[in-house]
Amino acid sequence: MTSATAPSWPDGAGLFTRVRLRFRAWRRTRPFWGGLISAVGGLPILYFPYAHLTLSGVTMTMSTTAGAGSLVIGLLMIALALSAWFQPVIRVFCGIGVTILTLISIPVSNLGGFGLGLILGLIGGGLLCSWAPLQEPKAKRARRGAPVAAEAEAGAAAVAGAGVAASVATLPEQAAAEPAVESAEAELPAEAAAEAATVVLPEQQSGATEQAGDAK
Repeated sequence: MTSATAPSWPDGAGLFTRVRLRFRAWRRTRPFWGGLISAVGGLPILYFPYAHLTLSGVTMTMSTTAGAGSLVIGLLMIALALSAWFQPVIRVFCGIGVTILTLISIPVSNLGGFGLGLILGLIGGGLLCSWAPLQEPKAKRARRGAPVAAEAEAGAAAVAGAGVAASVATLPEQAAAEPAVESAEAELPAEAAAEAATVVLPEQQSGATEQAGDAK
């Protein structure tokens, strides 16, 4: 479901209802839960290397030389989660990045925040990679595609009408050209007869000379 197919709230709805429905429409168009789990998974990785735990009056400090690495990993996981929220197109890249950072946190950040950040990071990265927007109902797509189809049919009809008009406009020119062609065809036999007469004349002259020789 997308924001276009999310049900609209009634006119008499209160402020809380409008905010809740608007947030639900926003949440359905992006990998919300994958990003949320990934961001929460980055918090233990970021926190434990700098934490000071007190047990029975004894303060334990887990700060190590890998504290800077844990800080970078946790912040990057949170940044990737927010990027997947506001740019769902790059959700696969963000999911792969969260998974890789979570695996790196095993040796760098106290076994991935004592396993808490490790488990949450792997689940969140998988959800980011597997999320996909739902398709709209067929009825919605058909109603949205109807105006486009009507415009296409109207354009095709206009092109066909223009072609018919052009052919009709050329008909008088073709009709005017036909008598000229017929007259030219009528002149062709006369020209052929004249050429035949010119060819026969030398034969007649030779016959006349032979008759004159016989008479002598």
